[in-house]
Amino acid sequence: MPVPVAPHRWPLLGHTPSMLLRRAKFTDALHEQGDVVRLDLGPLHAHFVTSPALTHEVLVSQGSKFRKGAMFDKFQPYLGTGLLLSNGEHHLRQRRMMQPAFHRERIEAYASTMARAAASLAARWRPGEVRVIENDMQELAVTVVGETLFSAEIGERAVEEVRRSVFTVIQQGMIRALSPSFVERLPLPGNREFDAAIARMKAVVLQVIESWRASGTDTGDVLSMLLLAQEDGVGMTDQQVYDEVLTLLTAGIETTAIALAWALYEVGRDSEVERRVHAEVDAVVGDRAVTFDDVPALTYTARVVRETLRLYPVWFVMRRTTTEVRLGDVTLPAGAEVIVSPHALHHDERFFPSPERFWPDRWTPEFTAGLPRGAFVPFGGGTRQCLGNTFAQTEIVITLATIAARWRLVPTRPARVKFTSAPYPDGLHMRAVPRD
Repeated sequence: MPVPVAPHRWPLLGHTPSMLLRRAKFTDALHEQGDVVRLDLGPLHAHFVTSPALTHEVLVSQGSKFRKGAMFDKFQPYLGTGLLLSNGEHHLRQRRMMQPAFHRERIEAYASTMARAAASLAARWRPGEVRVIENDMQELAVTVVGETLFSAEIGERAVEEVRRSVFTVIQQGMIRALSPSFVERLPLPGNREFDAAIARMKAVVLQVIESWRASGTDTGDVLSMLLLAQEDGVGMTDQQVYDEVLTLLTAGIETTAIALAWALYEVGRDSEVERRVHAEVDAVVGDRAVTFDDVPALTYTARVVRETLRLYPVWFVMRRTTTEVRLGDVTLPAGAEVIVSPHALHHDERFFPSPERFWPDRWTPEFTAGLPRGAFVPFGGGTRQCLGNTFAQTEIVITLATIAARWRLVPTRPARVKFTSAPYPDGLHMRAVPRD
């Protein structure tokens, strides 16, 4: 079957200008063209998958026929071969070695760090003070990931460097991924900032790894587990550990910080949602600290989190076929680039009525049971599903409950969005009001 070409194609540049100018508005509408639509990113031809069924095939049922695509190639010189970018047997080996760091009992141990960090942040707020919430949530996400990665004293410098550099790496990296290769060689301010941030983070993380090797002490953090992990008697090299640490930092901080900021904004601007979150937290937690055991009982708060992940997900990810693959009526050759967009799927009114509405009550068991596989993919799927998805969701629930026990956050102006790899909040100014 011939594959329809997306509208708004520019000469030579293809659809890249349309994507950069209109972002998700452009890709969210592509399902009107068909289940598979051709996009031209400059000279690169890609196939944009718009249906949940075919998305499930790409990520899960035929996932072994795909590897990471062109967008990730741009990150490889900087992020190495961590889980985010690796492929094949190396990816499966690294995933098996890292999984123990994200088992339930480990996340239970990390939960106290999450609660302590959230309580410390909330204790610094003052009545009537206007906070820039995305900045607070970025700081919190860096603190939680940093302290669970590096619990030793020498890790403090690494955490500080992460706070300074990680968002430059994430945001400038996405711009590089969408731009022709020659752009990253130009003496642009963004390129210089990106290169400097990568260099600083690499130096400090390798220093922490060297220090750990010298002491050999298991401090109970993620870094210790990575350095102690073995398969068939073989552990990771320092470079492999560095690649995985940088992957955890970039992947683990961005999603959580964005989701936390948007969740607080959505709760703060809807009085009924806010009332129900506060009532649930009061009933389950009361005036003590939130614990890991509280999370299953915070059912409405969990719906708020799920709705936030639906409304504000990653824009898109890319895959590349390793062999001939049939997707619906389309047969793709080996080496074909495929794009899957969580944002487009989560905003498709065929599966999510009133998709722009923040509505936690849509997440009833009946609704979830009727949702097609592949329609809700905030953390991907299959063997490439984000390893830290339970970690992130636990952190978001604990943080929301910790803040809700003490504060109301009231927006002082409508939200603005800065779209890069995901819909970043841009100036979420919210006034801290003590709970009555």
